[in-house]
Amino acid sequence: MFGLKGAYFYLIALQITIIKFFKKIYFTSNYYNKSLLSKIPVQVYYNPNPFLLSIISPYKRGSFKISEINPNDFWLSHKNNFDHHNFLWLSLIDRKVDGKNIQKIIFLWMLKYSNFKRKIWETSTLCTRIISWMLNIDIIISNGTFEFKKKFFQNIILQCNHLKKNIKFEKNSLHKLKILTALILSGIIFKEYEENYSIGIKELEKFVKSNFDVDGFPLTRSTDDLIFFTKYLLLCYENIKDAHQYMPEFLDEIIKKNLECIKFFKTPNNQTPLFNGASENDLNYFNKYLEKIRLTKKEKKNTIGGIFSAKSKNQILYLDIGEPPKKSFSKNYQSGPLSFEYYLDGTKIITNCGFGGNISPKAELLSKLTASQSTLTINDTSVTKFEKNKLLNNIFGNSIKNTFKTNELKYVDDKNMHGCSIIHNGYEKDFSCIHKREIYLDHEANKLKGIDHIFKKSDGLPIRYVFRFHLNPELEAVKTMSGNSALIQVTKNKSLVFTIKDENLEMEKSIYLGGKKILDNTCITISGNLVNKDKSFYWEIKKKI
Repeated sequence: MFGLKGAYFYLIALQITIIKFFKKIYFTSNYYNKSLLSKIPVQVYYNPNPFLLSIISPYKRGSFKISEINPNDFWLSHKNNFDHHNFLWLSLIDRKVDGKNIQKIIFLWMLKYSNFKRKIWETSTLCTRIISWMLNIDIIISNGTFEFKKKFFQNIILQCNHLKKNIKFEKNSLHKLKILTALILSGIIFKEYEENYSIGIKELEKFVKSNFDVDGFPLTRSTDDLIFFTKYLLLCYENIKDAHQYMPEFLDEIIKKNLECIKFFKTPNNQTPLFNGASENDLNYFNKYLEKIRLTKKEKKNTIGGIFSAKSKNQILYLDIGEPPKKSFSKNYQSGPLSFEYYLDGTKIITNCGFGGNISPKAELLSKLTASQSTLTINDTSVTKFEKNKLLNNIFGNSIKNTFKTNELKYVDDKNMHGCSIIHNGYEKDFSCIHKREIYLDHEANKLKGIDHIFKKSDGLPIRYVFRFHLNPELEAVKTMSGNSALIQVTKNKSLVFTIKDENLEMEKSIYLGGKKILDNTCITISGNLVNKDKSFYWEIKKKI
């Protein structure tokens, strides 16, 4: 059933599951809730900037109006909506008129939920609630009674104490960073709990060392994680700076690296390319920080996090040249070795299908498969296989079971072209095949050129290959009469031509999963059978003259 490595992870998952089971019982006991009691702060020594909550809040203006809600009915009307328990909606309040309503809503919350309740005290929700409360602490306690303030301060500390007791058991890196942010904020705001700040900073330094590579990119190889981590690190940074606390050197350094990574991945439509668990991200918030990032020619990189980037005039190319992350970092990995995305004149032309995690578990699983990426599949299999064991999935997510290597990377950057060539061996074990992709931006002709090679390492059974080129769902495309090209309509007056030499192509229906719903899109495919020979495929995308 398991190899040695699989058995190791299974035992860890079993151990975590047993611990979680007993914790659920223990946390609901009176003994545990009494153990969280400690000294109640007397006053607030630092009022954070409440507008910093917008860094992490998904709410948009007008999407939540507290003035239209009866505070007495708030928790009844949102009984089954656990999102409201994170209080991120505080980023939308009218600070001139909503103060009393906010106090009433929080007072009623404290009456019902001051003791541990499983879903309401779930780590991510709890951390976000503490952060939201503390960033709005001035308006929450303004003109409040002594008893309300005391109860409110006590609730913050109760929840912080719960986090401190359990931080060593938290394996989810996203949740762990939220915990550290909450502890750091509490240590800045309440002098009685300065130790929370010290603990938070010490653990944050360990977190940075164990979750980022030398470029400041997450070891998960996900730009979504990059965005998430950067937001919470910025939240810590801005509050430490505003509170005139000593700024740890490691924090200043990792944020600078994070922002350099974001600048590297920022696309013409102000989002990030769709590789390895990434979905559509709006990067507008980061613009004010990115403007300060000035890189010299020596500092500029063409590869970060295993993603190669090339630019030429009005063209941009992103190519996945990396290997899968380690199993413990592979929860959101998508199996797309040598997949690419291509932009022309600010419009994305070739895309990957995106990550379906925001849609449904089924959409997430589909989006992990190699067929959902703009690359090669053989015999309709995925290069990387994912864990099917329910216990392992519950603990580690849909982590990977196998890996592959990339090698023979060669960069080209001269007056004629900018691009690279790379090989991966993901299909070697099962099908004795090596895939090599060469892809270049042609400066003079202002077009994208590609050559894909399938090398057969030994004689054997026939294989069926399919090269997929998923199109931006906003674009339309039709196969031309020649059979070896497709016309891609970008705007009313602008078209592109995709051409494959000496091969026929087909137009297939596909799905796009990068947003919060499934969209239909078109996919250009080149397919066929191969027995005991190597084969090369020459293709290009250029403007229709």
